[in-house]
Amino acid sequence: MEKGEAAAAPRSPLVRKKFWSSDMEAVFGITLVLLVLGTVNVFSSSFVSAELRFDDAYFFLKRHLISMSLGLVLFFIGARADYHIWRKLMPWVLALTVLALVAVFFIGPEVNGARRWLPLPFMQVQPAEGAKLVAIMLASASMAARVRHKARVSPFNLQYACILVMAALVEKEPDMGTACVIIGVPIILYLVAAQLPLRRLLAVLAALAAGAAFFIMSQTYRIERVRIMWDPWQDAQNAGYQIVQSLSTIGSGEFLGMGLGVGVSKYDYLPEAHTDFAFAIFCQENGYLGALFVFLLYTALAVYGARIADKASDRYGQLLAFGIVVLVVGQAICNMLMVGGVFPVVGVPLPFISYGGSSLIFTLLSVGILVSIGRIGEVARRDRARAREEAEARENAPRPHIGLRVVRGQETSSGGRS
Repeated sequence: MEKGEAAAAPRSPLVRKKFWSSDMEAVFGITLVLLVLGTVNVFSSSFVSAELRFDDAYFFLKRHLISMSLGLVLFFIGARADYHIWRKLMPWVLALTVLALVAVFFIGPEVNGARRWLPLPFMQVQPAEGAKLVAIMLASASMAARVRHKARVSPFNLQYACILVMAALVEKEPDMGTACVIIGVPIILYLVAAQLPLRRLLAVLAALAAGAAFFIMSQTYRIERVRIMWDPWQDAQNAGYQIVQSLSTIGSGEFLGMGLGVGVSKYDYLPEAHTDFAFAIFCQENGYLGALFVFLLYTALAVYGARIADKASDRYGQLLAFGIVVLVVGQAICNMLMVGGVFPVVGVPLPFISYGGSSLIFTLLSVGILVSIGRIGEVARRDRARAREEAEARENAPRPHIGLRVVRGQETSSGGRS
């Protein structure tokens, strides 16, 4: 081929390469990466405590793997099922959740002055973790129905009353951090659905701040946690011990970390090293670079989750997806701030990274439902696009010619023509 012919040849169209083929695939991939990081971190942060307490270095890892396996089963069920089915099953799901929250006061073991778990033959379940997801489902259904019927969007309804009951039961355990999540995410969904003017929005936020202050002031230990947050070194051996140790753990990791399994703070220096403060151990062993990587993973999860919410097939799916994103990523932000000493110690785990069977199971179910919302939204968009293409094809199809035709008459019996 000559030079002129090569120049005249048409160029092949540029193909834009994408790392993910869909938002749902991105969410699934990010979840798998977080699960791997969490499994490694659970073992690394817990084997010392497990060996000392249970004479089995793999004690917590084995239970974590059991919870992860059950959570993955629920993930695929949630991803394959139509998310609207949860709306139909809501009366039964709500009744079971409230019953479980009440049962912990009667048959739940007391740990550190709190009753939060239900003993099962193979594991202990924390019903409050399931109540977080149930509260989001209730709030999404309530707000979506009011928007659809063009009714006044208000949190003063039966669904939000049920959410308040669940939050009150969890607060009674006591577990204020989880109770705030149960009532907090539905309030955010209300603010999103209501689209309040600035003046009313500020009034609602002020009322929420006053309510939070009231609950904090109602218990001495809560006041102490808020006070010690500002300067944990003023009582570094007592009230501020956990935060001081957490900050020292993070700082000792520096940029690249001490190395996987080499962190020293898990040797009985940092309390709750494998649960609420597991991220501190992760930072010590993987450094600031590893912490940045985890932060970017949660950021990507928030972005792709928001895209799924934006493309959902109906208002219920939009609110439910947005609520799940706020639940997972919001807890991650709160935990990171808590471990970094910027937020009071509230007992909120880091999703996928902290040890906690119930948290992991219900978080995986939540993400599975998020994938279901994206999958059904994608099918709905394809159906709309196909219907639009068919309508355009019918509109542009050539119409039959309408005109006069010369019709020859038949010959009569006499040989003439008509």
